Amino acid sequence: MDIAYDSLFHLKDFFNANKNNFEETLLTEAVNVKDKIDEILTIGNIDLVNNAHQVVAYIINGEVDDLKRFAKKEGIAWASQSIELTFKLEWIQAIRRALWIYIKKYQDLSGKLNIDEIFTLETDYNNRVDMFLNTFFINYSTYKDALIQEQKKLVENLSVPIIPIDDSISILPLIGSIDNSRISFVKEKVLTEVSDVRIQTLIIDLSGILTLEKEVILELLNIINGISMMGCSTVLTGLRKEVVKEITESGIQFGVETEKLGTLQKALDKYLLKDRPENNI
Repeated sequence: MDIAYDSLFHLKDFFNANKNNFEETLLTEAVNVKDKIDEILTIGNIDLVNNAHQVVAYIINGEVDDLKRFAKKEGIAWASQSIELTFKLEWIQAIRRALWIYIKKYQDLSGKLNIDEIFTLETDYNNRVDMFLNTFFINYSTYKDALIQEQKKLVENLSVPIIPIDDSISILPLIGSIDNSRISFVKEKVLTEVSDVRIQTLIIDLSGILTLEKEVILELLNIINGISMMGCSTVLTGLRKEVVKEITESGIQFGVETEKLGTLQKALDKYLLKDRPENNI
């Protein structure tokens, strides 16, 4: 490759004049990333090559605040996509190596930098690359954690479906394991729905529950007592023998006002058909 050089070039001029050459060197250094560049652009609309030129310009020009802002934007962009983080780490380290390869080329051609200036550049430029990486990862982690929490809330919300079957009766089917965190979410959701929708009868189907810890049983009782204060009665259905054993061994008792039926079907038969006239044959 032909290196562009003029004796009047400062370092940033040298880099501007050799963008294409720098790009070739960068791709050579980024062994695993170079074949993923188009894919990353398609998946996340992230242009690695142009972004690399931008990072190098900020580093050489000492535009630290702009470099931080760019790292923050990049961190959020990568966190919002399903792209392997190792690609970004390799890419930044490839930028660092390519940067120093071209600083050496500039020095070989110009001889303008004395030893003190080279050491100063080494400290300043590497610190800026490290700062970019730190800022990127902090914002990547922050945004990724926020996304995970939002997804968790969505899953929790979907896992507590309160299904209305008429104007006054709703079903709450509980499935899977229930820990303290989930039962707290259930409590909040149930109290809100009973208050907002004016549910008069809530059928809680536990046929999908295999086990209940004592703290969860107590919180379930608190939910039943809470909605009772709002005029809503509770029907428990589908209690497995393992769960019944855990409830009895816990010493916690559900009051007689809490109806228990063997299956959800029995509850539906009773509450959906209770006001219908019997068929005469």
